[in-house]
Amino acid sequence: MIWLQMKKLAVVAAGSLLGALAMNLFLIPANIYSSGFTGIAQLLSKVLGDYTPIQVSLGFLLFLLNIPVAILGWKKVGKSFTVYSFISVALTSLFLTLIPIKQVSGDILLNAVFGGVIQAVGVGITLKWGASTGGVDIIAMVLSRMKDKPIGPYMLVINGVIIITAGFLYGWEKALYTLVTLYTSTRVIDAIHTRHAKLTAMIITKKTDEMKKAIQERLVRGITILPAKGAFSNEAREMLMVVITRYELYDLERILKEVDPKAFTNIIQTTNIYGFFRKE
Repeated sequence: MIWLQMKKLAVVAAGSLLGALAMNLFLIPANIYSSGFTGIAQLLSKVLGDYTPIQVSLGFLLFLLNIPVAILGWKKVGKSFTVYSFISVALTSLFLTLIPIKQVSGDILLNAVFGGVIQAVGVGITLKWGASTGGVDIIAMVLSRMKDKPIGPYMLVINGVIIITAGFLYGWEKALYTLVTLYTSTRVIDAIHTRHAKLTAMIITKKTDEMKKAIQERLVRGITILPAKGAFSNEAREMLMVVITRYELYDLERILKEVDPKAFTNIIQTTNIYGFFRKE
């Protein structure tokens, strides 16, 4: 268990380092803005530096913005997810301060694409290991559990404000390249993790009772048990069907490995849900 926690911490640290490298080597030197809270912190730091005598580092602003979100996550989401997410934010803030800002390429398109890809790899591996990069991810988790609302509109509003503000203040060309970064990072995160807010897992196992108990204890999700029969072996088994949020995928994968590594599991996109879905 300790080894698994250390490995998870190492992955979170690697994700934070990649995010900071993307910012300080590609996006910041090219005046291209990131998405979410990182983009807000980046824009605030730039505006304060250009229009006021106040100089505030990007890392400090990012850390500051995530404090109330971490408190919200602690109360509404869960301690483990929030702790690792806040560690990710703290390490990203530290790396942003330690790594010097240096332009790797003079081509703004290369900066937009490679900055988006490197940042997305960091976000993707962090999500895959059951944590997040804070900010919008924790807010999305809270909304998913409380209101069952899609996170797309909220992301659209936040990123739209960043792009429009950047366009007005620093030129629309920079804003358009920011769109390139956002599109690139979204596609890479989709490839590494998943873009779907909810997923349906269909688990065929011989250890139905153990699997049911583990899922209900750690995910607090309802389960439907269906009879199943192997066409080749003619062997009778049972299939567990459970709907989860994308942030619970890591925990489900751990349960499957611990309870029954040989269980056949199919995880598919869930477009919508009608009826009861536990949000708290």
